[in-house]
Amino acid sequence: MTPSFPLTKPDLRLAMLGMVEGNGHPYSWSIIFNGGYDREALNACPYPGIRDYIVKQPPGTLGIPGAKVTHVWTDDPADAVSVAKVALIPNVAKRAEDVIGEVDAVLVATDKGFEHVERARPFIEAGIPVFIDKPLCDNRADLATFDRWVGEGKPLISSSAMRFAKEYVPYHKATHALGQLRHVGVSMAKSWEAYGIHALESVYPITGPGYVSVQNVGDAESNVVHLRHRDGIDVVIQVTRDMYGAFGMLTLAGTSAGLQLKFGDTYHAFKTQLVGFVDYLRTGVPPVPWAETRELMQLVIAGIESREQGGRKVFLSELEQL
Repeated sequence: MTPSFPLTKPDLRLAMLGMVEGNGHPYSWSIIFNGGYDREALNACPYPGIRDYIVKQPPGTLGIPGAKVTHVWTDDPADAVSVAKVALIPNVAKRAEDVIGEVDAVLVATDKGFEHVERARPFIEAGIPVFIDKPLCDNRADLATFDRWVGEGKPLISSSAMRFAKEYVPYHKATHALGQLRHVGVSMAKSWEAYGIHALESVYPITGPGYVSVQNVGDAESNVVHLRHRDGIDVVIQVTRDMYGAFGMLTLAGTSAGLQLKFGDTYHAFKTQLVGFVDYLRTGVPPVPWAETRELMQLVIAGIESREQGGRKVFLSELEQL
């Protein structure tokens, strides 16, 4: 029997699923939902950045009313035990699929886009709502699969927390004081495949939809990507593997003025993103329209294809032929 959606029960049970190297979201997201943590276990968490921003939060700010992570599964069983202890999760699953029938929704907490179709499939087919960590996918075939699922009414969403960064939100479609926007520059660390979406989703709510082309003239270690928007905006994104000092630096320049912004409040961005997922479960209205998520994935894919084709300019119209 397919579960009804939106969800009407007062207390939602969630499963946190998957963990890959370098991504500690199962720890932080579960703490944010559950509203507490084991301090001794958190001190041993292998992600010191998570520990640092979690312990800085004032008492009472943790927790999302009406939703708890009740089950966890990770690729390495030892990680699930650790996450459960830190975030006070009562159930550790032996297999991801074991949570079907036990929870109301799941979060796929991994950032390897090429794995997400198969990680999400059992839950999509069971009619269980799914939140998928960024990026949703990184290739045309998988985007076509997600597009079909959404068209069939399957409840799934995906986003980058950078969309919800409080440093950027005041400029979402609100750059009038700058004149006509002409240049946006964003810098990011790690890889284009996993973190390019962070840069893209920082910019997208500011410019709005309507990207025309993508050209990646960099390489796998340092992606330098030029995007052209139909409104005459040039967006330049640099994603360099070890450039942590420039994580989330954003420049906006128009015909009248310019400004620079720096992302800083990770906790606020994550909590806002996760509250949006709970609101989606309650209302059925996604915080990010599918058309926007789809275009963002096209930009991710175009950046990969351009780099692999020697820096060829890839037009978004090419990716409409999924």
